[in-house]
Amino acid sequence: MQKVLENMEGGRGLAERLYKYTQGSYAGFTNQPTNVDIKNRLIVFSIRDLEDELRPIAMYIVLNFIWSLIRAQLKKRVLVIDEAWVLMKYEDGATFLFGLVKRARKYFLGITTITQDVEDFLKSSYGRPIITNSSLQLLLKQSPAMVDLVAKTFNLTEGEKSLLLEAKIGEGLFFAGLNHVAIQVIASYLEDKIVTTKPEQILEQQQK
Repeated sequence: MQKVLENMEGGRGLAERLYKYTQGSYAGFTNQPTNVDIKNRLIVFSIRDLEDELRPIAMYIVLNFIWSLIRAQLKKRVLVIDEAWVLMKYEDGATFLFGLVKRARKYFLGITTITQDVEDFLKSSYGRPIITNSSLQLLLKQSPAMVDLVAKTFNLTEGEKSLLLEAKIGEGLFFAGLNHVAIQVIASYLEDKIVTTKPEQILEQQQK
């Protein structure tokens, strides 16, 4: 496609923009066939090492690929979208995620969205209904700048607001329908070793 555009009148500019995806700095992600085995029971798509500019594109491509697989075969599945704020930053991404959430139940699919920046959901016309229509929600520690908006969205009491402001690691509020309770999540020793992102713990594990 790039070669064709290079030789078309008015196509050279678009061809130059495509270059970084075909041969340039982004080529490793987009210019080769997928090696994902979709028969596995657990599949993880990691975009951790991608450039920031490429992450929204990558997440969209991955989710669109997954959505095509889901519609092709009716089967009970769970899709977990971590760092969902990456999509919510852009209207097209937010629209896509909103549509995915709205149609998922029809295809026997459960969706979990995870984000450190709830603000990107609450300030989006597409993000707010994703949160408010979720059957289960978990809120951990919130910043003072966002807690009032969070409290209004989730109908929190003053005590619950204070809890979210002062919460320690693993502490927060768990919502199931109209019911919500304080919760503390404690990882087991093995779980902590797997999921930790603390640099000091990672270095300690590497030295053993």
